[in-house]
Amino acid sequence: MPEKIVIYDTTLRDGTQGEDVHFSCEDKIRVAKKLDELGVDYLEAGWPASNPTDEQFFREMQHYQLDRVRIAAFGSTHNPRTSPENDSGLATLRQCGANALTIFGKTWEVHVHQALKTDLEHNLRMIRDSLAFLREHTPTLFFDAEHFFDGFKENRDYALACLKKAHEAGADTLILCDTNGGTLTSELGEIASSVAREIPGAQLGIHAHNDSDLAVANSLAAVESGMRHVQGTINGFGERCGNANLCSIIPCLQLKMGYTCLPEGRLQQLASTSHFVSEVANLRPFSRQPFVGNAAFAHKGGVHVSAVLKDARTYEHIEPEKVGNKQRVLLSDLSGKSNILFKARQYGIHLEKDDPFVLDILNQIKELESKGYDFSVAEASFELLLHRAMGRTRRNYTLLGFRAMDAKNKENEEPFSEATVMIQVGGDTEHTAATGRGPVNALDNALRKGLEKFYSNIKEMDLLDFKVRVLSPSREAPEGTASRVRVFIESGDTRERWITVGVSYNIIEASWQALVDSVDYKLFKDGRDRQSATTSQPIHATD
Repeated sequence: MPEKIVIYDTTLRDGTQGEDVHFSCEDKIRVAKKLDELGVDYLEAGWPASNPTDEQFFREMQHYQLDRVRIAAFGSTHNPRTSPENDSGLATLRQCGANALTIFGKTWEVHVHQALKTDLEHNLRMIRDSLAFLREHTPTLFFDAEHFFDGFKENRDYALACLKKAHEAGADTLILCDTNGGTLTSELGEIASSVAREIPGAQLGIHAHNDSDLAVANSLAAVESGMRHVQGTINGFGERCGNANLCSIIPCLQLKMGYTCLPEGRLQQLASTSHFVSEVANLRPFSRQPFVGNAAFAHKGGVHVSAVLKDARTYEHIEPEKVGNKQRVLLSDLSGKSNILFKARQYGIHLEKDDPFVLDILNQIKELESKGYDFSVAEASFELLLHRAMGRTRRNYTLLGFRAMDAKNKENEEPFSEATVMIQVGGDTEHTAATGRGPVNALDNALRKGLEKFYSNIKEMDLLDFKVRVLSPSREAPEGTASRVRVFIESGDTRERWITVGVSYNIIEASWQALVDSVDYKLFKDGRDRQSATTSQPIHATD
């Protein structure tokens, strides 16, 4: 049976101290339920004495029944000018209803003198007395030794004395904190081993920050040194450069080091949990994040793709499905025939490597990408390109012309945008006009207005994101303002999201291309879904 590592998640407390990370009480409840599904052992949900949101969360959680995770509340040792019995922070911890309590204490002389404004002996008593006071009020008690590694390097004996006081007072686990994130992995392993020798029998844990980009490595080194309790956050959220990223630590421990962290079958939920937490925090998921990122198992070079199709182990260190991710093949001017074959197979199209059609599509992609198109991101535009080349798409409408206009009437007011679009659908001509917040929004509104009469499912679709990038100037257009621009539009309906691309010297034209592809993809996929409901036969290039 693999040895168990206790996973202590602090996304809802330490993670919220990161720039741009904020959770409402409702958000925290959603994340708590998701982490319960993932199967972490402890969830540090906040500091109830520090803010109203955390106080509300602990009250609300009394009405929820979680299956596995134990909720921990966070706080500090008592105020230097009070006693534990008269400290409001400790009183709040005792009454919050959490399953576990965690308090931090200073272990670095600098903080004792500069932050607490007290002497070293008084700080030792504060640690001992605070933990002893809480011990009888909670089934599980943790001590976070704040700035332990910095303290140990400056005054080894005092840092150890702090831990010994916490251990004597009844802390279940002593967590060594690399709070400034500046400890090298080799240092951390040596210090952790020293602590284990000095306090035999104590349960030790690690809490690492990522200021030197070593939080994950340091957490793994701590486990190798004998620690069996690891703290971190989902996606590495946290102050400054973040905390140790549990989305990397958990699969490393479980898949590579032979430990068990999550209940059986839960590791496959890791990628979806990562994305869920990012979405709740209103942050775009980091695509290049190891294990769970959208690009973690993405292959672009033709040589790589050819090898992966034969044996995925050639360029993948684990099977992506083990962490709930999937293999992706990207398309670019680096692509080979293998890329085309792989993508076509994803869309249910079976092609042979020697089919002239494959080379034709490959040449089209390379020509378009030389002009600035990027199909590695805009997969919906590529899928349309592939099906159009095979004659498998229908012309839903014909553009007869469009016009977009911006006007500004007063200095301190937003410009006024209006667009007109003339299209032909069958034998009918539609000439529509609409306003919008900017010319692209106005064009989108005008096009929809003309199409909804014929294609009611357009109403289900929303434009979700719009990105513009100025491409490097060419010899024909040496000035920056005359450079090509690339526009990505992300759209979605109730079932999925898709990205399309447009490129032009004219930003309105580039936007129009991406917009038209987005609408066409919606109509195409809905038609494809209706067809698949009536037949399960694969599409062949010769059909």
